[in-house]
Amino acid sequence: MAAIKIRSLFSALCLCAAMIFTASFATAEEPYWNQFRGPHADGTSKVTGLPVKWSEKENIVWKTPVHGRAWSSPVVWKDQVWVTTSTKDGKELGVVCVDFNTGKILIDKKIFDVEKPQYIDPSNSHASSTPIIEEGRIYVHYGAYGTACLDTKTGKVLWSRRDYPCNHWRGAGSSPIIYQNLLILQFDGYDYQYVVALDKETGKEVWKKDRDIDYGTKNGDFKKAFATPRIIKHDGRVQLISPAAKATVSYNPLTGDEYWKFYYPQHSAANRPLYDGEKIYVGTGFGKAHLYAVTPDGKGDVTKTHVKWIEQKGIPSKPSQLLIDGLLFLVDDKGIASCLDSKTGKLIWKERMERSSFSASPIYADGKIYAPDREGVTRVFVPGKEYKELAANKLEEGCVASLAIAGKSIILRTEHFLYRIEDQSQQK
Repeated sequence: MAAIKIRSLFSALCLCAAMIFTASFATAEEPYWNQFRGPHADGTSKVTGLPVKWSEKENIVWKTPVHGRAWSSPVVWKDQVWVTTSTKDGKELGVVCVDFNTGKILIDKKIFDVEKPQYIDPSNSHASSTPIIEEGRIYVHYGAYGTACLDTKTGKVLWSRRDYPCNHWRGAGSSPIIYQNLLILQFDGYDYQYVVALDKETGKEVWKKDRDIDYGTKNGDFKKAFATPRIIKHDGRVQLISPAAKATVSYNPLTGDEYWKFYYPQHSAANRPLYDGEKIYVGTGFGKAHLYAVTPDGKGDVTKTHVKWIEQKGIPSKPSQLLIDGLLFLVDDKGIASCLDSKTGKLIWKERMERSSFSASPIYADGKIYAPDREGVTRVFVPGKEYKELAANKLEEGCVASLAIAGKSIILRTEHFLYRIEDQSQQK
């Protein structure tokens, strides 16, 4: 009997050690994938050992059903994977937390009831904004429907705000970001356009800034946007780079004071800006998207003085771009991949991957670019001065949410499922 107890204890200790190892390697090489576009806000990761190929029968660690219809991307902290969700009609908004190791649902909580949901475009959802997570807290955002802070251990709502009006017209899309003690939100709707910063501990408003943009029209459909802002530090000045309809604006993130802005003809910006230490790169949204390269050191209207180049062909309206070793990699909404020289904007190559539809933003990790489409295929290709595809991995459903990285795993969300994908040959 004693021998049996000892063996049982030894087995339990081994299992615990294995689980601790599995959870801890999620941060062995990189910070947690805590927000839209990851810890560096640009869709890149330094991890290695990621899978190249997978299918429903290959390299799937777990596959967990997630109820509702939502396009928010997963975020990861320690051994938790979080996504927001919504009923298809938008009347109930919630959040789901899944155990990274097992795929078991740990928390499934309704956050808000919505009496009269706004109209959304058929391609959108009522929970498309990606949450942001930090130690002990996750911040979920559903546009004008509300914003809430939850305790990540219990799922308890610590504070919430539902008093920021905005008719998103096609559905909300901008994701929250954190800078110091601030949770920063963008509201660019048909009726109102503004940026607001909340104290992330209490939810109290710190500053609110109405957009000071000459939209050139009274039609609110051309005033809306869905982009997520980006914090940069350029020549010692910290800036909030905030894409909107018709213009991108630089603000002081602590006060909301405007530094500069530049204009463009397009509306409904959705890309998250990139920054390479010299220039920012901004995709302008719908109305034939352009890509602008701008030096972020101006004052006032810098449209005529600080725009270094503009590229008009093959620019995605929805997916964000990648910047790798001086090269910009783009996957447009119709499945055309291209590579530009970031210094000049000159086209290096263009390749039609497939006649498919893309909404998710590609990511870069382990020397490879991963680009999922709405038909369920994730193409893996090598970033370089020529297109080299490594794999086209098919799952049962399409992908609108962008991928997340956790250790040597890819976290992928389809319409009804959340996957953990890993090269299982490395475990043998």
